[in-house]
Amino acid sequence: MRIHIDKIASVTRNLRLQRTLTLTSDIQAVPGAVVAGRVLGEKTTYNQLEDVHGRMSILHGGDIVVGALGHRNALHGYEGVMPASVAVGDRLNILNLGGVIGTCVSHNPDVGRPFEVEILGQVLIYPDFGSRVGQPATIHMGALEPRSAPKQVPVVFVAGTCMNAGKTAAACALVRHFTQAGLKVGGAKLTGVSLQRDILGMKDYGADVAFDFTDAGVVCTNAENALAAARTLLAHVAESGADVIVAETGDGIMGDYGVQAILADPELRGLAAAFLLCANDPVGASGGVRELAEKYGIHVDVVTGPATDNRVGVRFVERELHLPAINARNDAKALGAHVLEKVQARMVKA
Repeated sequence: MRIHIDKIASVTRNLRLQRTLTLTSDIQAVPGAVVAGRVLGEKTTYNQLEDVHGRMSILHGGDIVVGALGHRNALHGYEGVMPASVAVGDRLNILNLGGVIGTCVSHNPDVGRPFEVEILGQVLIYPDFGSRVGQPATIHMGALEPRSAPKQVPVVFVAGTCMNAGKTAAACALVRHFTQAGLKVGGAKLTGVSLQRDILGMKDYGADVAFDFTDAGVVCTNAENALAAARTLLAHVAESGADVIVAETGDGIMGDYGVQAILADPELRGLAAAFLLCANDPVGASGGVRELAEKYGIHVDVVTGPATDNRVGVRFVERELHLPAINARNDAKALGAHVLEKVQARMVKA
């Protein structure tokens, strides 16, 4: 079946798909399988889709879209599961702005119920020139080659207590400051659900290269795949010639996206030049600092995020946690300078 596609989601970017595609009715129900579906109904909230270039476009009923099967566990968004089987005509849901498609089982009222999509088939690709034999498409095709051991390049880890805790704002502030200091900076988004907005932000702020887990063939990270994906990403960014890597972990340090597997890995912890904790409030800051120290032996170098938006939170962090508290939005230069000292000290030791 040949079909013209209205919108191609960013989760499929590894494949560089064209607007006219061939579908098969034999659908593989596996994470990353690339499928086409027809949008059912209209929404006024959370109604956009990110394309492969990072542009957001509004979805309308009747649009034919291409995304990838997967799951999501977002506190401020949708909880969705990977379906056990998928057939033409099934109604699934668009679980995020990046085009991840699965079965929604709960949602946050702020985003409303998700779009439904009627599944039309799985996309076929033709990797061999002139061949008429198509292969069922998955985002593993065209992904970065797996790596097991990252090079010894200083890494600044940016983690948070939850989603929407200011991690990307902090990461971008660091990228800009390091770049202005003359360093070649690489960026990485290690965990979360597929959306390239954050790595595009890092590039906008000066990163020479930035990858996320989707570049490694992962739709949504979890305890089983997060560590391998993180190793691959950090290795490829290091191989690009980066002097320093700013690595953001999506969601929170106690979430369901596999952040714990990265924190628990001695080799990745050994790459750390600094560790930033982004927190929404004083309780989160206190609990996050304690969790990282007691469970992983990680010393937080600076607290940022909404908990430091004014002097109330800053005083708490400095007085009760005895740590620097520097806001990425209000004082990006000071945050960058503080962390740059850590990076430079690590470079001297190396």
